[in-house]
Amino acid sequence: MSHVVGFGAKRRPVGGQLGRATGGTCDPRAIGRGSQRAPVSLPHPLVDDDPPWYLRCLKGLVSGGLAMGDIRPVGGVSVEPLREHVRGQVLAVDDKGYDEARAVHNGMFDKRPLAVLRAEQVADVIAGVNFARDNGLDLSVRDGGHSAPGFGTNDGGLVIDMSPMRTVRVDPGNKTARADAGATWGDFNHATHAFGLATTGGIISTTGITGLTLGGGIGYLARAFGLSVDNLISADVVTADGKFVTASADENEDLFWGLRGGGGNFGVVTSLEYRLHEVGQVFAGPIFYNLEDADSLLRMFDEFIRNAPEQFGGFPAFQIAPPLPFIPENRHGDTLALAVVHWAGPLEQAQKVLQPFWDVAPIVANGTGPLPYPALNAAFDVLYPKGIRAYWKGAFVKELPGEAIAAHVEHGSRVPEVSATCHLYPINGACHRVGPTDTAFAYREATYGMVFLASWTDPAKDAERIQWVRDYYQALAPYSEPGGYINFMQDDDYGKIRDNYRQNYDRLVQVKRAYDPSNLFHINQNITP
Repeated sequence: MSHVVGFGAKRRPVGGQLGRATGGTCDPRAIGRGSQRAPVSLPHPLVDDDPPWYLRCLKGLVSGGLAMGDIRPVGGVSVEPLREHVRGQVLAVDDKGYDEARAVHNGMFDKRPLAVLRAEQVADVIAGVNFARDNGLDLSVRDGGHSAPGFGTNDGGLVIDMSPMRTVRVDPGNKTARADAGATWGDFNHATHAFGLATTGGIISTTGITGLTLGGGIGYLARAFGLSVDNLISADVVTADGKFVTASADENEDLFWGLRGGGGNFGVVTSLEYRLHEVGQVFAGPIFYNLEDADSLLRMFDEFIRNAPEQFGGFPAFQIAPPLPFIPENRHGDTLALAVVHWAGPLEQAQKVLQPFWDVAPIVANGTGPLPYPALNAAFDVLYPKGIRAYWKGAFVKELPGEAIAAHVEHGSRVPEVSATCHLYPINGACHRVGPTDTAFAYREATYGMVFLASWTDPAKDAERIQWVRDYYQALAPYSEPGGYINFMQDDDYGKIRDNYRQNYDRLVQVKRAYDPSNLFHINQNITP
């Protein structure tokens, strides 16, 4: 069933002069006299026991709750009509908690939206979408908030924060789970691990399930079970016209196709249903090698991964050694080559499968062993706390020739922070059994999804850290595919949109035109209708 709630004011072009909304303004000067503001037609409140805004104003005046000295001039867009139609908090600039609510994970983005709606249920999302559309506001949708380009916030618009909606319901009999869109992979893994089940998630447990999935979903289990989108059964979505729809292989199939890799271009996803797999204890952890052995490690890994059992899902990297107890103290702070190994098969097979990692070069430190899958998924969380400044680039790679390995060694050896790195995530195995046009995720023949990441705390280092990422990325460009993984794209990568989707781009434009012809959902790696 579709449900539409309107806020009356006509949508104006993004970036144009915003109309003035009268609804919800507790200003006695606007009561009982003519107003210069454009009239706004307010629908009935969504719940009968919630008094409309004008009764709240009258109650405040009668009770003395509004002092004339506290009244400010009316102007711009009032958020009071939105407050009347939601159960979740609406935090505007003068509200306690606004600064915390507007903050996103990447500390480089310090924006000030008109308001943040902390949605508690689908009705709140519908109201938020309609409010933003009817008032011509920019609209950001924030799930986990990890967006590298800071898409979870904006200046002067509305942010719909989905984080209060994070329930995960597991059906162990059917091996499925339905999760609210605000859940993180930590939430999801906690719920499913109780039943010995999991699906492909990310590398950081504080990442939101929705953003990662809509971009494709690369993670430890991808070679065994496919990308996150390959395990998506259905999604509930609020579209730009305020309608609630379900997308699946049997319902709104074009939307379901577009959601699986097309990012947040088509609506606000409110819940996702996933296929689960038997994953409990895994054998995993980091193995550190001397930097001079990085060439040997990368060559071994590239040969190994071509035919490795699909239950293997680790990756090579460069890493400044953190002060962990299993790393010799005299090596703390050294730049080392790293292999993060992960074996989701029978534990007794782990040592044999991982033998190439034991043999490739002398080991500086070995942090591997049996552990619960959720613990592995959270292992890197401490390196990427909320508020840290970050800059990313991403690329897909089919082959890793000697020249590319040499470029990795040259630039990876200069990794500037313990929280800066390059990871080469393998996406062959089960990922290759899905065709390049079966979902919007286009690079099904790639062997690796590479991420180049710097994160740091000192704003004075912004230019230096960004340049390290750009130099590394450019050095690998001759050996990479034209496009990259959209979850690793930065805010200066808009020019690569068509390359990122390749043969699927034109079809994505058609889906965009069908579900968001006015481009309400444009704060993303945007597909222009």
